[in-house]
Amino acid sequence: MSADTRREELGVSDLGKVDESAFSGLAERHRRELHVHCYRMLGSFQDAEDTVQETFLRAWRRRETFEGRSTFRAWLYRIATNACLDLLAKRRPEPATGGEVRWLQPYPDPLLDELAADVADEPEAVAIARETVELAYLIAVQHLAPRPRAVLILRDVVGWPAKDVAEFLGDSVNSVNSALQRARAGVREHLPAERQDWTGGEEDTGTRELVRRYTDASLATDIDGLAALLRDDVRCSMPPTPGLYVGRDAVVNDWVESGFEDMLHLRAVPTAVNRQPAVAFYMWRKPEGAYLPLTIDVLRITGGAITEIVTFHDDQFPRLGLPERLPADDTE
Repeated sequence: MSADTRREELGVSDLGKVDESAFSGLAERHRRELHVHCYRMLGSFQDAEDTVQETFLRAWRRRETFEGRSTFRAWLYRIATNACLDLLAKRRPEPATGGEVRWLQPYPDPLLDELAADVADEPEAVAIARETVELAYLIAVQHLAPRPRAVLILRDVVGWPAKDVAEFLGDSVNSVNSALQRARAGVREHLPAERQDWTGGEEDTGTRELVRRYTDASLATDIDGLAALLRDDVRCSMPPTPGLYVGRDAVVNDWVESGFEDMLHLRAVPTAVNRQPAVAFYMWRKPEGAYLPLTIDVLRITGGAITEIVTFHDDQFPRLGLPERLPADDTE
């Protein structure tokens, strides 16, 4: 947040006198960061979209309750967090279990880039922002009960002091500190042990080469070639389709049983999702005379091997800014 914006916010003390247009202008400055905050809380891009809209609606209706004791930004975060907790209580009263999050959706890197300028000069903040949108982190966080999840994100990601978080959530500081300890322990149980070795940010040459080999083997439906790129304990899932496959043999067996080797006439588009390398696949559809969206594979790479593949369905292509079709080539 720029110094000018902060000074403007500190000067906002009576929202009751602000008209709807001016209020919208104040709120819109924070839309993307609030959206990412809600996304971390909920794991779903669409749920985050709905919750931000609900946040702005609640904020407008309650604007006279803003007393200027905190920044307008902090006030919006409080409303957004409570809106997330309300949605979780209504739709998903139980946390995820078993490492599988069926409601998980991808987040486009270009939208994350909108936040990059705010922390460009803060290396630690850049690392936190990147790591806490990676899919493995989101999956781990979704295993927490809602309130400890909120405490963890507000303290460790957003960076609020325990006193402020306690005020946000209507808890004591001791309660918040206790919830934070439990949440950190719970997340560690579900995070990969080698997290410090993750590939993130700018890809190195080895990562790009591995993604290229993965793409080529996929287009050739070469299961043996793909298996050679996987680590022994690789994990594979396809939300919202149920099923989590752990280990190279289990993943390869699933590919064989699903008829992967019969999926001919594929094309691929490299992309990036949640600050991770990804590949969007298209399949030839003769009636349409074009290659149409099939799936998106988001890869986690550690030590020169693929350690996780999260596959999303074709309904996510528009959100990620991917082409809706690819033209025929000379072989079709």
